Amino acid sequence: MKTYSFRKEERLKSRKLIETLFREGKAFSVFPYRVVYMPLQEPCKYPVQVGFSAATRKFPHAVDRNRIKRLGREAWRLQKQELYEHLQSQSRQLAVFLIYTDKKIAPFSILQGKISVILKKLREA
Repeated sequence: MKTYSFRKEERLKSRKLIETLFREGKAFSVFPYRVVYMPLQEPCKYPVQVGFSAATRKFPHAVDRNRIKRLGREAWRLQKQELYEHLQSQSRQLAVFLIYTDKKIAPFSILQGKISVILKKLREA
């Protein structure tokens, strides 16, 4: 059964974990995203914890930053299932952070394609 939800427990919010992720995690880029990820040691309910961000310098208006993050979360929510099943079959867990790097807001259809590529790369990694 596929669940298309994005619950609170799936969001990456722990400051300590985020700092560790940026210090020790691996990274790759799929324009317009920079993806930082690392395997998790502590068990949690979901196989992936994910965070999204957009730079204040590139988007001075909070409305734009929020829109970018909302579009990214929605694209992730609709496509995450294959990655989740793959990680659960191997009993692995990941922490992932997606940083939006473009200077303008891309349409949802483009972001959806990019998130799809990111999910494939994470499955391989």
